Amino acid sequence: MTEFIADMTLAEGLGQVCGLVALGFCIAGFANKNDDRLMVLLISANVAFALMFAFFESWTASALTVLVILRITLARKYQGNWPIMLGMLAVNLVVAWATWKSITDVFPLAAAVFGTVGMFMLRGIPLRIILGLAALAWMLNNIVIGSLGGTLAEGMVLVTNIITIIRLYRLQKKYPDFTPGS
Repeated sequence: MTEFIADMTLAEGLGQVCGLVALGFCIAGFANKNDDRLMVLLISANVAFALMFAFFESWTASALTVLVILRITLARKYQGNWPIMLGMLAVNLVVAWATWKSITDVFPLAAAVFGTVGMFMLRGIPLRIILGLAALAWMLNNIVIGSLGGTLAEGMVLVTNIITIIRLYRLQKKYPDFTPGS
């Protein structure tokens, strides 16, 4: 392990630290049963992820992550708005096209598409299922670029998301009028 750390460049080390910071925000967000708090914590996590990707020179992922921050803000205000969601998807495609370096850039693009559709159109359990698919795509990207912090963060997002889905399911079964945004 010490050799691994010793062989890292400063940028890679900073990228790993940013991934671990994002991990903390992700766990706090996905463990939360309140959708509004989830969105606020995801904004914080994505600032750390954007920096992480920049340190790893994964420009498509970094640029799309900056758009994720805008998307979260817009989706909170314009939930269910098809034109804004489609506009956000179009911007994601243009940014991905402008920054594309290799076929592996398909992972951040897939994550951006899943996240955009989920945040604009879904709530509660369906939202978390789609965000889980986005996390899987981000995790594959993190594996490709070599980010241990980012890979661990997305793996924990998946596990935490599954646990929260189970908790929400049980709450909805026990209290049929329960809604995650309340």
